[in-house]
Amino acid sequence: MPLTIAQRLDRLKVRIAELAHWRDRQSSPIDGWTFEGEPIGHHQDWPHREGVVHFAAEAEAPAGWPLEDIRLQLDLGGESLITLSYPDGESETFGLDPYHQEFPVRGRRFSIATESVARFPFGEPNRTPRLNKARLIWLDGPAHRLHLLLKQVAEAIEVLGGHEVVPHMMDAAEQALRSLDWPSDTAAYVSRTADAVMQQKIWELPELEDNPAGLSDEQSASAASAFEALTARLKELQKRFPANGELVLTGHAHIDLAWLWPYRETRRKMRRTFNTALSLMERSADFRFNQSTAHYYAQMEEEDPELLDRIKKKVAEGKWETLGGMWVEPDTNMPTGESLARQVLYGQRYFEKTFGARHTVCWLPDCFGFSGALPQILRQGGIDSFFTIKVNWSETNHIPSDLFWWKGLDGSKVLTHTFDNPMQGYNGFVQADCYLPTWKNFRGKVQHHASLLAVGYGDGGGGVTPEMVEREVQLRDFPAIPQARWGTVKGFYEEAHRTASEKNLPVWDGEIYLELHRATLTTQSGVKRKHRQAERALITAETLASLAHMLGAEKPRSLEADWRVVLKNEFHDILPGSSIREVYQDAEQELGGVIEHAKAEQAKGLQLLSAQLPKGSVGDALVVVNPSLVPRPLSATLADGTVVSAAENVAPLSVAVFDRQALQPAAGLKASSDRLENDHLAVVIGRDGAVASLLHKASGREAVDGSANQLWVYPADKPRNWDAWDIDADYAEKAVRLEAPESIGLVESGPHRAAIRVVHRYRNSSVTQTYVLTANAKRLDIETTIDWHDRRTLLRTLNPVDVRSRKATFECAFGVVERATHTNTSWEQAMFEAVAHRFVDISEPGFGVALLNNAKYGHSARGNVIGMSLVRGPIYPDPLADEGEQNFTYALMPHDGAWHESCVLDEALDLNQPLVTAEAHGLSVGTFAPLAVSGTPVAFSGLKPAEEGDGLILRLYEPAGRRGRLSLNLPSGWSASQPLNILEEPMERQGPADIMPFEIRTWRLRKG
Repeated sequence: MPLTIAQRLDRLKVRIAELAHWRDRQSSPIDGWTFEGEPIGHHQDWPHREGVVHFAAEAEAPAGWPLEDIRLQLDLGGESLITLSYPDGESETFGLDPYHQEFPVRGRRFSIATESVARFPFGEPNRTPRLNKARLIWLDGPAHRLHLLLKQVAEAIEVLGGHEVVPHMMDAAEQALRSLDWPSDTAAYVSRTADAVMQQKIWELPELEDNPAGLSDEQSASAASAFEALTARLKELQKRFPANGELVLTGHAHIDLAWLWPYRETRRKMRRTFNTALSLMERSADFRFNQSTAHYYAQMEEEDPELLDRIKKKVAEGKWETLGGMWVEPDTNMPTGESLARQVLYGQRYFEKTFGARHTVCWLPDCFGFSGALPQILRQGGIDSFFTIKVNWSETNHIPSDLFWWKGLDGSKVLTHTFDNPMQGYNGFVQADCYLPTWKNFRGKVQHHASLLAVGYGDGGGGVTPEMVEREVQLRDFPAIPQARWGTVKGFYEEAHRTASEKNLPVWDGEIYLELHRATLTTQSGVKRKHRQAERALITAETLASLAHMLGAEKPRSLEADWRVVLKNEFHDILPGSSIREVYQDAEQELGGVIEHAKAEQAKGLQLLSAQLPKGSVGDALVVVNPSLVPRPLSATLADGTVVSAAENVAPLSVAVFDRQALQPAAGLKASSDRLENDHLAVVIGRDGAVASLLHKASGREAVDGSANQLWVYPADKPRNWDAWDIDADYAEKAVRLEAPESIGLVESGPHRAAIRVVHRYRNSSVTQTYVLTANAKRLDIETTIDWHDRRTLLRTLNPVDVRSRKATFECAFGVVERATHTNTSWEQAMFEAVAHRFVDISEPGFGVALLNNAKYGHSARGNVIGMSLVRGPIYPDPLADEGEQNFTYALMPHDGAWHESCVLDEALDLNQPLVTAEAHGLSVGTFAPLAVSGTPVAFSGLKPAEEGDGLILRLYEPAGRRGRLSLNLPSGWSASQPLNILEEPMERQGPADIMPFEIRTWRLRKG
């Protein structure tokens, strides 16, 4: 009875596996190894596994082996950078990891030197590292090629399933195997197959030969003949069953800047991966490789300039493709708009300076959702195309297209492609069973003839293997599977743009929300807080120095070096909180250094500003700078801890001098054991520690529904996967409200500031909250100190407000996004935790309530309840994530009218960047505003020195979706340029009004 195709496939796989045991004709062990200068033998454990260690040995191949067939096989017990040095002074370097363990050699004699770590590619420690394998082999080329070809035939048969070509391919493979003249000598056969899975299960194997005989010349020739015959048969079948689909292959090695390993290991991963890619280019004219991230190349420029020079040559030859246009592959949910602009500004400038070209493709395969501000930022940075595959990870709903126009907040569009490869996503394989599903899943095939496919081991680096390069060549001859060739990402998008110009592609409008990894908005709160402080400190430092320049001081210097540190730590596994503890120790130290330096620069800027001010008789002067576009009430905490909350205002982008002795608190501040009140708000704190009443005096409206700032602990925050990344939808099924505070009491009742402190305890943790109302405040601040010592728990604040609206407004980069407060559809149900920057607002016509913050990102808006996540306690990959103390502030703000009519953004800005103050003497009272903006209300992004040439760069944006007139008022002798893009170059802007909804506008300001 004939066998079925499935049975024949099983038999084929067994017989193919047999061939692998004769892949080498002979082998020769490499002895004489040293570990840190001391002898170490084969299969011997490392003496220690701390840090980077060094192996060394000398190797020499037997005289009769053909040089082109000699391979070095190594498994040292971890990841390594290996350097082979030859007697003529030449050398070659490779990366060694579990997927790259065989290397070609250029000579018979050479020395081997390594930099090794007892780690696997995903950071896992090898707790028992040993020198597992070190030998030279004489590769039997025909046996190797036939074995690989037959493997690919079996893979193709399996994935093609019921396709009518399958019986023909099966027959061709079986005929190739039948044509072989194969050895059967007992001693050699048993010895060569001893490491097979089934043989290893035998109770006791017979004595084995050390170096059993390989194929004879005749037997090897039969393999060569079988290979040629099988290839010819496949080519004939391809004529009858031509290729189905087209894929552009791009060699890739996703290297997470830090994740399950610290950055110092990434620096070694880069060198290993880059050397491997270069070695493949030396041996294949067709192979192409891409690598994003300006920061990586800048690191190579410092640490290994010779390696960077080799990369530059391959870039010039068109084999190595730099792309992305950004400093790193950042998270795009949490950075402020100015940070995202700097990612492109400094990224594009570096790529142009180093490689002579800018990029047109933004490459973000692995980020956890994408801000609606990104398309405009990219277009203004010269980037018209966008790539990711992370949208395929959404668990509930999926964007219905994979080749589409992505339209941003302002209407800017970038051409977007995402491929759906079920075999490791962007770390794809060169295999028929990778090609066919990827093409099958490509929904855009109706419009466009090809999809992209990135291949190569990644996340922990490594990249493409020699086998992948060889597989690509063989697969060119296969029938019925997609045609695939090495190409460039840029080339793929150029063709896709031609298609887009001829056909109507789908459009996705607004943010791209990932229905997964929602906890990355909360995990590792400490680094999120420092990141926001660093962003704001740099923007403010630049602003102060620039205002001083406009008043007569020297042009300030660029703070690019500090920005680079911030941008690095926006990487999509650092800022989101998904890395190991060592990463956050480094990140917090680096960001802390930026904050310290930026504060010092602010102090210099204040000195420069003060030096430009008129002299006078005020002996105890208070110099106040408002680094924003809105007038701000004079409210500040001075260097000595004194709080000032006065009736005076400080004009936008101005420096004001006050006589400190003449300052009086704004009238109306009152306080008691459970009440705080000023002219704007009346607050009652309940016995449960929550806000029992928040009365907005101007409207007479009660802001809260029942009570606000309810603290809830969710002790079953235990996601089914991705501990630091995810919050499962059922997290709230088990909840504990903190409603029996340990203490409540009035702690301040001064004329400028009053405060009530509430202390809660939960198991091993404490939450101390101080409700603060200053004399002139329009918001109730909730200063919070958490001392957290509980794992797998989530703490949130819930704020029911007395407002009804079907939508809530969440601030994002360069604007806002409106999200439903209901759960009518699966899309709305899935968005149970979403990003907001400095505020979330729920408003109805005439009244609303906003929740402001200075350190948090994870929010929700369900019905009339605004929620915000405060802290989590995951145990993987950092068992001590957010352990210990952290400090932050959030605030409740009732208001008249819509959020954009009632200073919500202004108050959020003030919470995140208070007025900057300094004490001085011998000045005159007055206000000096060198720059003013009038017309349609806009928001401030930055004022900084130009990166090239003279002048300053001013960047503003429209935050609410309005349009209208806009004008700049400059000092005498100063002028503003025509519109610039974020690269600080002239651009043609669209739109009939001076400012359009959510538009980013940039000018160069020059004197003279």
